[in-house]
Amino acid sequence: MTRGNNGLVPFLVRYNIFIMLAVLVVASGLLSDVFLTQQNLWNLLRQLVPLALISIGMLLVILTGGIDLSVGSVAAIGAMVVAMALPVLPDAGGFGLVIGVVLAMAAGAVLGAVTGALVAFFRMAPFIATLAMMTIARGLAFLVSNGQPVRFPRDVEAATLLREFGSKAVPGIGMPWPVLLALLVIALFVVIMARTKFGRLTVATGSNETAVRLAGIPVARYKFLVYVIAGGLAALAGVVATSRTAVGTATTGIGLELDAIAACVIGGALLSGGKGSVVHTMIGVLILGLIGNIMNLLSVPVYPQQIIKGVIIIFAVLLQNVSGETKRT
Repeated sequence: MTRGNNGLVPFLVRYNIFIMLAVLVVASGLLSDVFLTQQNLWNLLRQLVPLALISIGMLLVILTGGIDLSVGSVAAIGAMVVAMALPVLPDAGGFGLVIGVVLAMAAGAVLGAVTGALVAFFRMAPFIATLAMMTIARGLAFLVSNGQPVRFPRDVEAATLLREFGSKAVPGIGMPWPVLLALLVIALFVVIMARTKFGRLTVATGSNETAVRLAGIPVARYKFLVYVIAGGLAALAGVVATSRTAVGTATTGIGLELDAIAACVIGGALLSGGKGSVVHTMIGVLILGLIGNIMNLLSVPVYPQQIIKGVIIIFAVLLQNVSGETKRT
């Protein structure tokens, strides 16, 4: 029997994020009578949908050993595109809204493709490429809107449907429509990462890019694709965010890129690539959401929340290091 793999400490290290999530849920329930109410829990999950979508795309990028600082700004592009497209979309049931969402995601995917090309084909450092795209996308969002919020038109069917999507719930079960969308996307990428060639090679690229390249695998193609997917998901997150407010703004998504990175790290993803899972990243999203939710319920100012998030990130990275040491003993 391998030494160091049994006992309380290895157990706590291995399941640290599940334990952290459970402790936060119990503590939140004890600290606030409102926390465990159905309304609060559904509102919490509804608010976390944009972060969950962006975090999935961020995880794919991180798995290849990259980083994407542009996703928050790309979310703003998605919000602006759908808000500006709504007045001219056809009144054809849900078809007009589908066109608007596809246009927004296409815009995000195009921006992701530019970033992906810089990283994969021009060998630009991901940090630099995505930092540049972060400023470009945010600037574009302000430019196309002239710095003004774009409100949903009241007499357009697609706008009404998107507004209802953001504010209403699935009949019979009470689940908000955005939460259902997030669950479907999560399930899709769980399958993709576990059962497809794309998922396996994405992880392999981050684990040992040289070996994958020598095996004849087109590494650049997979790196390019993860940035395209991250851009599309970020734009979809922007659509979901703007559906709640019925206003498209160029400030949508500010800071979401950092929260997404935090969620991935808390979920156990290695920034060097090759390790991470969709399920664990979603737990990281929930942990961040719980921290903000309970502090809001307790009327704690936003600044301590940022401090606690930073402490948790440091703690998560330290646990990863301890886990690595435990496995080697």
